[in-house]
Amino acid sequence: MSTYTQILYQIVFSTKNREKTLFEKNRQDLFHYIWAVLKNKKCFPYQINGVDDHIHIATHIHPTVSLSSLVKDIKVSSSLWIKDKKVFPDFTSWQVGYGGFTYSIREKEVLVRYIINQQEHHHKKTFKEELIELLEEHGVEYDEKYML
Repeated sequence: MSTYTQILYQIVFSTKNREKTLFEKNRQDLFHYIWAVLKNKKCFPYQINGVDDHIHIATHIHPTVSLSSLVKDIKVSSSLWIKDKKVFPDFTSWQVGYGGFTYSIREKEVLVRYIINQQEHHHKKTFKEELIELLEEHGVEYDEKYML
């Protein structure tokens, strides 16, 4: 029998210390790079977007790929790419952790729209407020002291 899955994730992570280093000018290049990393890992990306201190990824994850190894590969390879290409001169690294939230495929269009509208969304909310909202919406326990 073949393996059949539909594992839709929203992956969220920020720059180290939420430094505002992902300048809009080169963000699309970063998103294209991450898209290629996902495709290389046999994942199917639906949307990638972000603002100056964090990014959101909506992707189907291939059943042979673990979420933690995928995020590690995205962070390591994109950090090297950013530094090699010098696209964000003040970027030092990504934060240590990440958020990974699962969605029903029926929620895909809503999730994609949410990620597309990140710039507008962050005129109203900080990343911390957004992350806490995601954690609470998904029933994830968290410690406020780690919400810098």
